[in-house]
Amino acid sequence: MAGLAATIEQANADYYRADAPTMGDATYDALKQELAALEAEHPHLAAPDSPTSKVGAAPSEAFGKVTHAVRMMSLENAFSEQDVADFVARIRSFLNLSADAPLAFTAEPKIDGLSLSIRYEVGRLVQAATRGDGTTGEDVTANALHIRDLPHRLRGPHVPDLVEVRGEVYMTHADFAALNEGGEGRVFANPRNAAGGALRQLDPTVTARRPLHFFAYGWGALSQPLAPTQSGAVARLAEFGFSTNPLMRLCHSVGDLLAAWAEIEQRRATLGYDIDGVVYKLDDLGLQTRLGYRSTTPRWALAHKFPAQTAWTRLDRIEIQVGRTGALSPVARLDPVTVGGVVVSNATLHNEDYIAGRAADGAEIRGGVDIREGDWVRVFRAGDVIPKLDAVDLDRRPEGSAPYAFPETCPACGSEALREPGDAVRRCTGGLACPAQAIEKLRHFVSRAAFDIEGLGSRQVEAFYNAGWIAEPADIFALAERRADLLSTPGYGEKSVTALLAGIEARRVIPLDRLIFALGIRHVGEQAARLLARRFHDWHSFVAAVDAAHDEDTDAWRDLTAIEGVGSVMARSLTTSFAQETERAAIDRLVAQLTDIVPVEAPKTEGSPIAGLTVVFTGTLEKMTRAEAKVRAEAMGAKVAGSVSARTDLVVAGPGAGSKAKKAAELGVRVIDEDEWLTIAQG
Repeated sequence: MAGLAATIEQANADYYRADAPTMGDATYDALKQELAALEAEHPHLAAPDSPTSKVGAAPSEAFGKVTHAVRMMSLENAFSEQDVADFVARIRSFLNLSADAPLAFTAEPKIDGLSLSIRYEVGRLVQAATRGDGTTGEDVTANALHIRDLPHRLRGPHVPDLVEVRGEVYMTHADFAALNEGGEGRVFANPRNAAGGALRQLDPTVTARRPLHFFAYGWGALSQPLAPTQSGAVARLAEFGFSTNPLMRLCHSVGDLLAAWAEIEQRRATLGYDIDGVVYKLDDLGLQTRLGYRSTTPRWALAHKFPAQTAWTRLDRIEIQVGRTGALSPVARLDPVTVGGVVVSNATLHNEDYIAGRAADGAEIRGGVDIREGDWVRVFRAGDVIPKLDAVDLDRRPEGSAPYAFPETCPACGSEALREPGDAVRRCTGGLACPAQAIEKLRHFVSRAAFDIEGLGSRQVEAFYNAGWIAEPADIFALAERRADLLSTPGYGEKSVTALLAGIEARRVIPLDRLIFALGIRHVGEQAARLLARRFHDWHSFVAAVDAAHDEDTDAWRDLTAIEGVGSVMARSLTTSFAQETERAAIDRLVAQLTDIVPVEAPKTEGSPIAGLTVVFTGTLEKMTRAEAKVRAEAMGAKVAGSVSARTDLVVAGPGAGSKAKKAAELGVRVIDEDEWLTIAQG
């Protein structure tokens, strides 16, 4: 993966910075998709700055950075009719709406292009920025001015003083063909890549020669609302002079949504531009606000992707890879085959049950047909990204083939690999004694979202581990004692060693959420780490809460599991990790190397009467669902718990409150009814 990433980054630099491509687009696309597939199979190995997470090279100094006033989110994906029905059902449940309560949705093609945010002040285009990581993008204003159907000035009456319009930059099939025939000295692989390269050209005159188009479908910051509905707001954007998709329609049921998807899929080949699905959005903007967002996606929108494309090939062998949590992950090594224009040579096999043709619950998959080395298998790309196998041609199965014997020992260290009851994954028991786990834990520790040490990437971590210099995170902070060894290492000089050691020293001060995430505790991802850091504020409070919750029959356990987004699985993973003597000692040695763990502040909630309070909801809420109430309380800065204790500040009691209301009365905790809560929640 590191080798692929380096090759792709060099190809990006050759084309986007030097304008001297050294690799054909087909080769480039195949390499990039292979890396994306590996990252999908093994997300714990994916580098946060991987080239698959961006288009083109890292921004040069010519591109300034733009912080989006309103974060640009991604979309939850759906691949089946049931996924769509579940999406609508979740919305009804969250909003406490009956099955026959009217709901309207918009449905529109999902353009296969690049997201762009354009800022208009007093009707004039002043800035254009790519999505980037959702929070910060690249300033591509000079290039965006050459997008043919992007208005430089907004027309019509009542244009807000500030409008940030979001949409997709794309290239039509006809323009793409003309570009490839135009003699620029290269042949582009597909319209999306051509559009992406054009938008990120350092020379805007190059962008001007490549015909780009823009569909508007949303907005960011506004000085005043556009309309009360999604469809109405998009209509306003059209009035301002933007191109909006003519296939967008209103739907009033799951059946309507699926009918719109089917119609758009049938018209896909005749549209003249690339699409890869249909996007559904709740039409009522007031309800969108109530539903809010998950960590990276809105609850009120869904991308229904088109079916994956398939191809048949031979499975050469099955390999087992060991992740940082000890999970043994099987990977299919395939005779290379083109699937949907991308060369695929690897596919995920999930776990031993999947190979055997059964699910973890014993149910059959693929009709109970197992997968064997040498089999002819059908490959498909789920969501047009992750290669998987969904069928075996038994007529072509080699004579004498035997069922695959999943290893019961770790291929990396030889330790016993156990599968716990109810777990679909077999895991190595070697812990830090297993080189695969130790190296991956260290790579995770220095990853971008964790300690992000300048000059210390995954390759350096592996080299230092193999040299015997680092075996656990605390050892990284002792590398200064090995300055002479570092200077004698190929590729290191005085300047690079000094920079590396300075980068390490700079990380002796670390925010709490980064520290929690860096520990690599199973089930504790980046968002969960931030949630825990905001809840407990400082390291000592966090550790004390986890230690106290080790006994599951305590208030401390109930308080920990009651935190929205934590639950018993994550809580048990935390308490187990901190209770293991070897792991706890390694954590303590790491913390001893740090000079300051910076507390993480909760979101600003000026004027909120419940900011900082611990709130418990009990009984039946009749005007707002429990889920919506929790989201609203947390948005106002409160901590939502599932049980009443001496630390509870407020109890919201509906009918049937029962024991929690009684305990609140005994403890002298303030109790309010739902009407009073709604007054607070609605400001």
